[in-house]
Amino acid sequence: MKSVAVNGYGTIGKRVADAVSAQEDMKIIGVSKTKPDFEARMAVQKGYDLYISIPEREKLFEQAGIEISGTVDEMLEKADIVVDCTPEGIGARNLETYKKMGVKAIFQGGEKHDNIGLSFNSFANYSDSYGKDYARVVSCNTTGLTRTLKPIDDLCGIKKVRAVMVRRGGDPSQINKGPINAVVPNPPTVPSHHGPDLKTVMYGVDINTVALLVPTTLMHQHNLMVELENPVDVDEIKAKLNETPRVLLVKASEGIGSTAEIMEYAKELGRSRNDLFEIPVWEESLNVVDGELYYMQAVHQESDVVPENVDAIRAMLEMEEDNNKSIAKTNKAMGIL
Repeated sequence: MKSVAVNGYGTIGKRVADAVSAQEDMKIIGVSKTKPDFEARMAVQKGYDLYISIPEREKLFEQAGIEISGTVDEMLEKADIVVDCTPEGIGARNLETYKKMGVKAIFQGGEKHDNIGLSFNSFANYSDSYGKDYARVVSCNTTGLTRTLKPIDDLCGIKKVRAVMVRRGGDPSQINKGPINAVVPNPPTVPSHHGPDLKTVMYGVDINTVALLVPTTLMHQHNLMVELENPVDVDEIKAKLNETPRVLLVKASEGIGSTAEIMEYAKELGRSRNDLFEIPVWEESLNVVDGELYYMQAVHQESDVVPENVDAIRAMLEMEEDNNKSIAKTNKAMGIL
């Protein structure tokens, strides 16, 4: 059983820790925090060994009555691999530490591809990370794009993709982030970073993206226009997406016509934290006109990359060579539809 450390027990880190703990072939040996907040307390209550990122703050944890097991360096000494879930930009700085300590590391999509050198997606380029020391799981939006575009490309080929990314202003807990009463081009230049990011895992795809921020915290929403290489009808597209793991067709006609209703559906699934790891695609939005496919999908930005992190662990530690087998193992352990 492989030992996994999680550096940064926040929005993504706590979900990755729980997902790893659910697997039969890996275990969490520690998680880290920078301050003694409620997440640090909950980590200890859940049974995780807690390590501190800033040794000088040890007394603050003691005063808060939160037991720590040591420093991040001490945690890394016990790990086969670390999943870095620290805030954007910090992960790239941590890379030198991981190199010095000889520990493999997985980074999140907030880090730049060029700083890590390799990006990862379970469906598009799993084998490229097999046995590698460092990789970056692409962002929540890029993961969402790859989940649906890869099977479509496999089915009939893709000439070109154009996508409008409607992004949430901030996560539900981010009370000081996001537009309050505005729609914000993000950025006002074309393309947004999402298209170039997709090319780091789906090599050679022709894509242009534009993005905007809106006053919501629930989910991102994508509007895609895909020029196809070969003729295909909507039923074939639906069948392909239906058989694709981590993709979920939903119907507005059944009361799932908005991101709010999708999140309500996630609650009904009984998931921890109401997470929706799957990418929901509105079935009614699927349409092919003159060789161009149109569809709309949503992305739960807090959770969709979590299973990819688990698969990345298996690839980099050479635990499973076949991406489909890893995907199946991860999905079964996490209860993914």
